[in-house]
Amino acid sequence: MPSWLKMIKELTIRPKVQQIRKPPEYSFDEDMNKTLSGQTVKEILSKSSDVVFREFFLQGKERIPCMLTAVDGLVDKNQLDFFVLKTLMVDLAGHPEMAQLTIANVVDKTLQSILPGLEFRKVSKMGEAINAILSGDAVIFFGESKEALVFGARGWANSGINEPVAESVIKGPHEGFTETLRINTSMLRRKIKHPSLRLISLKVGDLTNTDLVVAYMDKIASPDIVSEVLRRVSRIKMDGVLGNGYIEEMIEDFPYSPFPQIAYTERPDVLAGKLLEGKVGIILDGTPIVLVVPAILTQFLNVNEDYYQRAMTAILFRFVRYVGAMVAVLAPSVYIAVTTFHQEIIPTDLLMSISAGRQGVPFPALLEALIMTVVLEILQEAGLRLPKPIGQTIGIVGALIMGDAAVKASLVSPLMVIVIGITAVASYAIPYYDLSLAVRLTRFPLMILAGVLGFFGVSVGLYAGLIHLLSLRSFGVPYTSPFAPLRIRALLQDTLVRAPWWAMKRRPQLLDVDEPKSGGKGKG
Repeated sequence: MPSWLKMIKELTIRPKVQQIRKPPEYSFDEDMNKTLSGQTVKEILSKSSDVVFREFFLQGKERIPCMLTAVDGLVDKNQLDFFVLKTLMVDLAGHPEMAQLTIANVVDKTLQSILPGLEFRKVSKMGEAINAILSGDAVIFFGESKEALVFGARGWANSGINEPVAESVIKGPHEGFTETLRINTSMLRRKIKHPSLRLISLKVGDLTNTDLVVAYMDKIASPDIVSEVLRRVSRIKMDGVLGNGYIEEMIEDFPYSPFPQIAYTERPDVLAGKLLEGKVGIILDGTPIVLVVPAILTQFLNVNEDYYQRAMTAILFRFVRYVGAMVAVLAPSVYIAVTTFHQEIIPTDLLMSISAGRQGVPFPALLEALIMTVVLEILQEAGLRLPKPIGQTIGIVGALIMGDAAVKASLVSPLMVIVIGITAVASYAIPYYDLSLAVRLTRFPLMILAGVLGFFGVSVGLYAGLIHLLSLRSFGVPYTSPFAPLRIRALLQDTLVRAPWWAMKRRPQLLDVDEPKSGGKGKG
């Protein structure tokens, strides 16, 4: 196979085993599965200035050399000082329990009757000890013993619990996930106080060893979907996983589709609600965003505020969002098609007004719309990347001054500015940013088809998009559910409309759940 063809294949065809770049080999890799040795651990980690080694002695039947190892900045030093070092070196000096210590029983005696603490466990492999140290735990080595004690003393700084910026609510809880995995799982556990909540821990990233938790409800989530999620995540082979975007691209079904196939949230209440519907959450350490699978198209047009408002209010707002999504997709292409090919459907007075506004504009409607849309995208990107005060100023200057100047200079027509402005505002009604990006991307081919073929081109583009959506799956669930396949109950319960809580007697029919009835009011 020619080298250029091989390169194209590597860049376009996703391999069955999700491996990216073979990790480098280190001289200590072969030691990771060997019997534990505190001196070898010190040799491996001593070149890092943030790894601290505290050596001391225990006086029992034998004089036992000990070494406590931890990473400065990842552990709570007060816990180590008062519950480990002070207890062993001062408080229990001369205690009868200490007098019985030998190198053979020091680990078991210390674990069972000497050191207090909730998180203590024994390890006997090099890899287990090193992973514990680098994950934020402290490890105590006892001379030449083949076992060591891991003390859970993690205490690094975190950003605290704040309200998510992208998912703010008026009536609901004002708390969001953080960058710390264990805080996130505790927030989820506070929402669902039931033993059927399962939290499966994994590690991803050959070099980063990032902690990951797969969350689901036993007897509610489909076992097939749970096993598929675990299979896909466990097959990821990468040097590092630093954010949820890494995971999303590696496990989604159709990587070249512009439409998001995995939902996300920053709110514990939203994740809890999705788990109770039978979905699966993927919580990654280091990011406040949690992935939720499987996902369907209509899910990206619903917000958590719908479930805290009255049913009639939620129905109105959902209708507004659906209309906004349709306007964001179709408004520019419909304007181009009407003004270029189908002027006969425009009322005479409106047609005269449009013609007067286009007097002196040197560009056809298609080119005019493309220029305005590209300028809008540039302004949006600039406003997003700049600091907030400057970004807001850029938005105001771009929307008001540049638009007005372009109209006065006869570069664009006033109606085109209005159409592009309505399109931009309508796209902001789409609650999920990933779906908004997909809409902005699909807008361009529809505009080109409208400028070349008119309404026939728009129809062709819509049919092609519909066929693509019908072909998508998210972990085996049709992306267009409950429209195709048609599920009347789901449509009337929680899709186009949101039924009152007392009427939601069954969970969504989108998943093969083991327990179809919900536990809400009205059950029975």
